[in-house]
Amino acid sequence: MQFSELIAAVRSKPHSLQVPEQWAQGRASFGGLMAALVYEAMRAQVPAGRPVRSLAITFVGPAEPEVPLSFEVEVLREGKAVSQVLGRAVQNGQVVTLVQGSFGGSRESRIQVSAEPAPQAPAAEACQELPYIANVTPAFTRFLAMRWAFGGMPFSGNKAREMGGWVRLREQSEVQRVDESHLLALVDAWPPAVLPHLTTPAPGSSLTWTIEFVQPVAELSTQDWCLYRAQIEHAQDGYGHVAAALWSPAGELLAISRQTVAVFG
Repeated sequence: MQFSELIAAVRSKPHSLQVPEQWAQGRASFGGLMAALVYEAMRAQVPAGRPVRSLAITFVGPAEPEVPLSFEVEVLREGKAVSQVLGRAVQNGQVVTLVQGSFGGSRESRIQVSAEPAPQAPAAEACQELPYIANVTPAFTRFLAMRWAFGGMPFSGNKAREMGGWVRLREQSEVQRVDESHLLALVDAWPPAVLPHLTTPAPGSSLTWTIEFVQPVAELSTQDWCLYRAQIEHAQDGYGHVAAALWSPAGELLAISRQTVAVFG
């Protein structure tokens, strides 16, 4: 199933969904997909005109592929402009992904500060792509293309503090407009920025993740390359603290991200 098919599935059947094995990330389902699925269930409970402003995501445990999931949503508060919503993905009676979201309508304001410009990067066509190799790269990378422009690839021994490059969905059977669910997948597609510091393979995964969206989302299609850059702020004792951002091909800021990652190496 392609990304768009899974998003359509959770919209129609949030109480019974299985993530295919092809979307695995080690023994778990791809975290960016899990966040997107919970978000879609949450968005269905929010009034129109209140786009998502921020999500705080905790990966409580691995969501196993091919095992039924259900999605639960609780509206914590609905104010005049902002809705606070809690979403859960539940598997085998246990919460595996927990998301707290803030959805808010726009309001008049005298404050307006433009985002800093996107970093300079070589064109996507000039950058090395991480190939999908069965049983070597994570299974979900068959659906997402990443081309390195900053730092090194995982386990390359590159000690740079930054990592990233161009990213987009590989699926081309149906071109769609990019929305927040797509952005979640594009940001989380990248491996933890600390992994290039290693020279031998070791597992690493996101523990917590906060992401903020610039609204309205820029006009993009799933064929467009977006630019991602992560910067390591601190790493010690098996945990890394990483700040990141995603920009459109035109340099428009799309999302701001922060992750605490666990690495076993």
